[in-house]
Amino acid sequence: MAKTVIFANGICGFPEKNKQYISTGDRIICADGGALYALQMGLVPDILVGDFDSLPPQVLRDMKNKNVIIEQYPVKKDKTDLELALDAAARFETDEVLILTALGGRMDQYVANILLLTRSDWNIKRMWLADGDQQARILKGPDELVLTGQKGDMLSVIPLSGQIDGLYLTGVEWPLENATVAWGSTLTLSNNFQENKVTIKIKAGVCLIVRIEKEGKKNPKE
Repeated sequence: MAKTVIFANGICGFPEKNKQYISTGDRIICADGGALYALQMGLVPDILVGDFDSLPPQVLRDMKNKNVIIEQYPVKKDKTDLELALDAAARFETDEVLILTALGGRMDQYVANILLLTRSDWNIKRMWLADGDQQARILKGPDELVLTGQKGDMLSVIPLSGQIDGLYLTGVEWPLENATVAWGSTLTLSNNFQENKVTIKIKAGVCLIVRIEKEGKKNPKE
């Protein structure tokens, strides 16, 4: 499965942990200043996208000298640099996109970064976001998601549509069967893995699935 890793220009609080999400052969796309985080991890981007208002000119020149594909846009534009990076990932054909360093900083920016996962017009099978011990992805009904982890990992299901219908949770401390959860409800926050495999299934609606790994877990890969 072809995988693309996108570095956004958020805050990189867990560089060592984030390294574990990256495998040899992954395509690396950086959104503007996200290139600095990739370089700190010893990675040279395949593609660099943005208006480059947060990237030092010398770094941009170095990227050009290393034959990195550069897609430069005007500062006044209709999309964020991260959205443009996702457009690029979709153009280059990828089955899976992982977004790193997309959180922290401005509240409007990181909320918008999470909601980018809800876009349905990109032909990408799996889109998710990670930050250290935390991973987030979107589930749209009717569908199900199986997560592997360990007992004590935290699980939250956050409705993003008017409500989610037919919610089933198994393998957790507080299982649910055919539940309806309204938008804005905190009913499904802070559940816990009771087994190594958890299943989330919904009949209708859109929700954000967040897993926070138990402290001390060494390998964040699923």
